[in-house]
Amino acid sequence: MGWTEGPSERRMSRLDGGSFRGSGKRLAAAAAETQLEMHTHAPPARHETDSPELEFDLVDDIDIPYESGVRTSQLPASEHELELEDEEPFQALRSDPPPNAGGISEKDLDIVFQPIVAITTRRVFAYEALTRCRWPSLANPETLFRRASEESCCGRLGRIVRAAAVQRAPGVPLFVNVHPDELSARWLVRPDDPVFFHDHDVYVEITESAAFTHYDLCVSVLKEIQSRAGIFLAVDDLGAGHSNLKRVLDLEPRIVKLDRALITGLDQNPRQQILVRHVVRLCVELGAEVVAEGIETYDELSAVVDSGCHYAQGYLLGRPSYPLPPANWPES
Repeated sequence: MGWTEGPSERRMSRLDGGSFRGSGKRLAAAAAETQLEMHTHAPPARHETDSPELEFDLVDDIDIPYESGVRTSQLPASEHELELEDEEPFQALRSDPPPNAGGISEKDLDIVFQPIVAITTRRVFAYEALTRCRWPSLANPETLFRRASEESCCGRLGRIVRAAAVQRAPGVPLFVNVHPDELSARWLVRPDDPVFFHDHDVYVEITESAAFTHYDLCVSVLKEIQSRAGIFLAVDDLGAGHSNLKRVLDLEPRIVKLDRALITGLDQNPRQQILVRHVVRLCVELGAEVVAEGIETYDELSAVVDSGCHYAQGYLLGRPSYPLPPANWPES
């Protein structure tokens, strides 16, 4: 998954390029120059991501990969990036922003899409919208939305993300992630939310932990938005260990996404295969279809197919990108 949540008016002011002040700018420029020189002459290095299974080479002009929207490498900071770090990132997203407020604006956010592939047809069923942020300290979308939540502007940030996702992906089913704060502040029930103007089905994706900790709120808000045509619930990260299966399924999701912890190495673990088959069977009997996330090898994909899952998602089938990437079903 990758976080994408929260509504917002689009009153966003652009960053002031002269936000550095005094000697701080000279020091930042010198630091950036030193980092750039080190990067130019040092040999490529292996870089571990937040996910221990993924590693990438740091090279010039790298295409920064994401898993569930998480930035996995960081090039030397440019002067512009250093300027971003000197700003207060959420000024313009507050309910009462000061005059000429700076901080994150639309130009600092990018939305990429990862295909979710139907196993029976091997064709794209839908796309999940994932958020990237140019601010280095907020490159991880979980950090981005956690900080936004602390500043009480998660809703406005999420609305910007949803508006961009809907604009970039017309005519296809779309999965959008929603932060619990957007449920409690009732952003999603506003009739002008971008999801209600998408021209295809929208799957509002909440995590397993949110389904557990905000259960009553989920029931209330989701019942209201699902009464409108084309809006469905998807529960993400099932199996991450936050809650019991019954309570999640009591929300009656249309889609359940299995956490990658259940998928990684599935082909090598017979006991794990039994568990996944039973979870899939239970979901089907309760009216939900199942997505297996985080598939990275052909053997994992084969095990997922054998388990009875309906859909597959992961780097093996397509990396997050834009324009909308095709599905790449591997040959045996």
